[in-house]
Amino acid sequence: MRITGDALQTDGSTIWPEATKMSDVIAYETGHGLYLNITNRCPCDCIFCVRKDKTGVNIGENLWLSREPTYDEIIGALRARDIASYDEIVFCGFGEPTERLDTLLEVAFYIKENHPTQRTRLNTNGLSDLINGKPTAELLSKNVDMASISLNASNKTEYQRICRPVFGESSFDAMLFFALESKRCFKDTCFTIVDSIGKAEIDDCKNLCEKLGIRLRVRAAISE
Repeated sequence: MRITGDALQTDGSTIWPEATKMSDVIAYETGHGLYLNITNRCPCDCIFCVRKDKTGVNIGENLWLSREPTYDEIIGALRARDIASYDEIVFCGFGEPTERLDTLLEVAFYIKENHPTQRTRLNTNGLSDLINGKPTAELLSKNVDMASISLNASNKTEYQRICRPVFGESSFDAMLFFALESKRCFKDTCFTIVDSIGKAEIDDCKNLCEKLGIRLRVRAAISE
């Protein structure tokens, strides 16, 4: 299940998420962070994706957008919050934030201009260069402190099986290139994987991360 444009794409057919009511949740809290849900578009169809059977990360939450929020609406959602009370602001929702690169950059600039000490983070699948047709890590790093990149697999074959990106076999190498550029440009960069991929694959991912010099965080898959 992947999002292209305004709707879901499954086996070539375009549908809305089954039995899902649309919402307008732009900002939501998880832990000590404020998360920004700016798009539902994503070029991947990961087999473990929480969007397959849930409407949000937190109980009772719906992150399926009725439409993509404008820049002004995102800023309005930020202004409605006490920004200083959060440890960080995270670009992460029910989609890949870099699908809206220009808006993301504008919002990140606003945050740093108005809250210069506020930590910011991008949670991404690392395919921004393919999505936008140009190198993007340096652009993003100007006003975003950290890049957290979904590695998901230790090799190209396994990545294709797990993530099923629309860009095909070039995706894994593009993701690694983005990660290395992020390591060079961002203040902090890490890879993430979910624990459901199995011990052998987790160990292989650890070895890859050591070779690349990028730290790895193994996170629990979101479940009921």
